[in-house]
Amino acid sequence: MLIIFVRAFILYFLVVVVMRMMGKRQIGQMQPFELVITILIAELAATPMENTAIPLINGIIPILTLLGVQVIVSYLSIKSESVSNIICGKPSIIINKGEIVQSELRRLRINMNDLLEQLRLKEYPNLSDVEFAIMETNGNLSIIPKTSKNKVVLEDLKIDKQQEQLPVTIILDGKLLTKNLDSTDHNMDWLNQQLRKNNISKIEDVFFAFFSSTKEFHIQKRQIS
Repeated sequence: MLIIFVRAFILYFLVVVVMRMMGKRQIGQMQPFELVITILIAELAATPMENTAIPLINGIIPILTLLGVQVIVSYLSIKSESVSNIICGKPSIIINKGEIVQSELRRLRINMNDLLEQLRLKEYPNLSDVEFAIMETNGNLSIIPKTSKNKVVLEDLKIDKQQEQLPVTIILDGKLLTKNLDSTDHNMDWLNQQLRKNNISKIEDVFFAFFSSTKEFHIQKRQIS
């Protein structure tokens, strides 16, 4: 039992390190070759983890080999557009100037129901609102709407607005984050005043307190179960 635990721990740690070295991507953002390598690594780790008769090195070496392959292919894809086109493919325009490119739909084996579903997920229920739709190499659909359907932004209205900041947590589950409080240019006297305003006697009674992106202070009292 101890051997199984140690083998599982080693393989888990190895796979985590390898996945970190491959880069931070969500599954839906992976290129095809990255997804294939990820699946293979999972299989290679699972086999020696389940079967103690298989030497551990038989799982470690192939995993490191795949990591090397992934790094090399990624480097070549960056340096050479030809290699990138071979490995990752090219984006495909499936709606061009408001017209569906039927040949591309057939080549990609996408039916109209799939296309309409993707448009709805992108908040374009009307196909007539779309000027261009591009199927990216990772399978995501990029939408360029018609000019009349572009969303209005503050710049279009010539409205100046101050850039919002990241929210800052001050109290988390009854614990004061002193560094965060100092970064907001407030002190304990100010915080104690805020507690009194909300009828809270001490910091331990606070479940969550934070400054929003608009620099507004919010506080929530801990509920007694």
